[in-house]
Amino acid sequence: MLSIADKNVLVTGGAGFIGSHLCDELLDREAAKVVCVDNFFLGKQENIEQAVQHENFVLYRDDARHFGVMQSIMEREKIDVVFNMATIALNYSFFNPFDAYMVNVEIANTLLELLKVGAYKTLIHTSSSEAYGTAKYSPMNENHPTDPTTPYAAGKAAADMMVHSFSKVLDLDISIVRPFNNYGPRQNAEGPLAGIIPATAKRIKNGGKPMVQGDGEQTRDFIYVKDTVRGLMLAYEKEESRGQIINLGSGKDMSMNTLLQGISDYMGYTGEWEHQPERTSDVRNLCADIKKAKELLGFEPLVDFESGIKETLDWYKDNCVI
Repeated sequence: MLSIADKNVLVTGGAGFIGSHLCDELLDREAAKVVCVDNFFLGKQENIEQAVQHENFVLYRDDARHFGVMQSIMEREKIDVVFNMATIALNYSFFNPFDAYMVNVEIANTLLELLKVGAYKTLIHTSSSEAYGTAKYSPMNENHPTDPTTPYAAGKAAADMMVHSFSKVLDLDISIVRPFNNYGPRQNAEGPLAGIIPATAKRIKNGGKPMVQGDGEQTRDFIYVKDTVRGLMLAYEKEESRGQIINLGSGKDMSMNTLLQGISDYMGYTGEWEHQPERTSDVRNLCADIKKAKELLGFEPLVDFESGIKETLDWYKDNCVI
């Protein structure tokens, strides 16, 4: 099993929700250097407040799409491993569909070209369950067809195909991890790109109503962010993951109605909900089959939803987000 200790690691999107937790974990595991590249479209300085105090952390406010920028950073920092976490939130598909698609493809292309010429050794590429589209069967394993319903999801699926094909044709050191619906501390709580959990809690806190789109029976597989980070670390450590696409999820699905009720109960809200039309191109059902992650990585989620949602909402309270 490989160790991340003493490796120089670059995290694209390292100031974002999942990326910042990954940076913290890499530092805890004594990576020689953790290099964060983030253009701060969604990333936040406060997400890396702890990391920037560490002597082995380096921050670049740059765009991971740009080949010259990334080549220069990798040469300067002598990078061994890249975790590709950079993207734009799914909801951006409804404002700028072209860029929501292209950002995923362009970052993947840049990282593959640099891997091909030996700028670094290993790529752990992060995909999304949205690449699958609505479940045609459940739980969804890695052989489930990809049928993306948004430009964001299409970009994820296209990037996956590019990464996977490069891995096969050029025998590159690559693993693809496909997380399902992440939640936890530091998820974006502001504006139209906010996550449903912090957005709902904030609406209630500010005197508003929980908002449900459609009938609320859409289902998602929620995985706590620290479980996802642990899965990403295992994907690097276990060389059996190379050349593979691996789901990370809880293996359980939950309706939006159940989720909103849980948040309402935590917040002590007993009023009515605001009902809106179903979102265009919304995925109806997602639930991960995580058998492959168990077999190849020894991965199982450790945080149950009841514990995770309490820890998440407590964090938002403590940090004055809600």
